[in-house]
Amino acid sequence: MTQFYDARGNIYGVVSPQQIRARGIDLPPSAAQAAQARQTWSRAAVQAFCSWAPGQAPPDAKAHCSDGLLIGPFQSEPPFDLLIVNTDGTLAERSGNGLTIFSQALKEQGLMPSDGECVLQVHHDKREGVSPLQTTVRVAELEGLAGFWLDLGKPRFGPSAVAARDVQSVIVNQREVSRVAALHALNPAWGNSQFVNIGNPHCVTLVDSAETLPSNPQMRAPALAHSLTRIAYAPPCGSGVPCPVGVNLQWAWFEAEGRIVARVFERGEGPTASSGTSASAVACAAWRVGWLKAGAVSVVMPGGTAPILLEEQAGELVRVRLFGIARLVP
Repeated sequence: MTQFYDARGNIYGVVSPQQIRARGIDLPPSAAQAAQARQTWSRAAVQAFCSWAPGQAPPDAKAHCSDGLLIGPFQSEPPFDLLIVNTDGTLAERSGNGLTIFSQALKEQGLMPSDGECVLQVHHDKREGVSPLQTTVRVAELEGLAGFWLDLGKPRFGPSAVAARDVQSVIVNQREVSRVAALHALNPAWGNSQFVNIGNPHCVTLVDSAETLPSNPQMRAPALAHSLTRIAYAPPCGSGVPCPVGVNLQWAWFEAEGRIVARVFERGEGPTASSGTSASAVACAAWRVGWLKAGAVSVVMPGGTAPILLEEQAGELVRVRLFGIARLVP
């Protein structure tokens, strides 16, 4: 039976390689081999483990009963290899909420070290990114809540960090940002964006008011959903512009010092209640444009608030950490 976990409104199914193969799906023996051959098995895995059973989906349910699959571990001791499968069958390079969920599953299986650090290695098939992409995880507690700190490393900024093309440079408050023509055409308030690479690509659009943040119901409306899919997804579902491999879209509004409100439209998923790497990218973008200082940041999303720690040295952002908790869905 598939175990589903919730982290800030993101729900992933956690399945072992053995469970995948037990369904007659030809998953290669290693995570690296499976990533390169993902077109031969990933859609079948999504159909087998993410789709609603016949007659079980609520009338207003989304297409799938989870936001994707976490397949692993492929070893019995750390470092642990895993695959993050989006519901469209593509592989993600990193998911903050997904890695939080996977860490919780490892803890329940007695595989997560209670002291020290544990390395998780996500394998994927994106030629432009590093595979496996490592994330260091530590069991921790924050404000009385047991969870995990994820070290997401050093962010990179600007169009070149995400291989973006056909974007215009714009100066806002003496800081350089980017204008994505397709976003600006959808809404003139969406004209200033900051690209961030935090192991996966993000386009954070900076808005001046809460009213210009798109809601998840608005992003699910057919016309806007189609337009955002064209921007966010890689071909053949998307246009590959501005980013050939697709890009996660966020909208961010400065609510108060150290507190940013955000909305998320993920490549491979669409509008989502929250995203750990998106929240981290939002915090990094807010720092980059001078909205906040390094240190503790709260990113508020419909699914919950993500605590972020930004580390700065000599005027440069050198590390971003994400705290998360996950619970087993009954």
